[in-house]
Amino acid sequence: MKNAAPESDGRTQRAKSQRRNRRDAILRAARPVFVEKGYHQTHVSDIIDAAGIARGTFYLYFDSKTAIFSELLDLSMGELRAAIVGVERGPDAPPVELQLASTVQRLLRTVVGNRLLTTFLVREAVGLDEEIDARLKTFYEDLLKYIREALDEGQRMGFLRTMDTEVGAFCILGTIKQFMEQVVMHDRDVPKEDIDRLAIAVLDFNLRGILSS
Repeated sequence: MKNAAPESDGRTQRAKSQRRNRRDAILRAARPVFVEKGYHQTHVSDIIDAAGIARGTFYLYFDSKTAIFSELLDLSMGELRAAIVGVERGPDAPPVELQLASTVQRLLRTVVGNRLLTTFLVREAVGLDEEIDARLKTFYEDLLKYIREALDEGQRMGFLRTMDTEVGAFCILGTIKQFMEQVVMHDRDVPKEDIDRLAIAVLDFNLRGILSS
């Protein structure tokens, strides 16, 4: 009897792992379906066919099409959030401009490297309902806050001129969002070295403008 508990725990862990893997597989199958068909034209039966599962299996993991779409949205925003690193401060910290450039590079690499994610955020998630719009708003507000904090820090350190950092943050974020839309609309294949160059150009334009010094 003493050995029963560990054996039972092992079976429980395996069952949990199998459920988690099955759930992840359904999510992976659903994302391209939403991207190809659009939210409104996608039916649960489409996701079931793509995942190769029974209808009952789908409803073991998700209550509805909206529920799985909502979870996919969270995953997509999480992938972009992972590219954002807080501004490092201190005597040994890299220059704020370099930190900003690195973050923009990571964001653009994520955007180009995962077209499904980008299409999901730019085309499918916008305007579906108030709850989803609110979550998108929060996501972009978090990104805006990071950019503004970096600009504020740059001003405190003296390498940025006096400016309205809120407006500056809006401009940088707007450039990133426009880049995302171009990737989706034109199915652009951007090499990594071009992504890094574009990230520097985005910051250079937004921080220094178009006039010669």
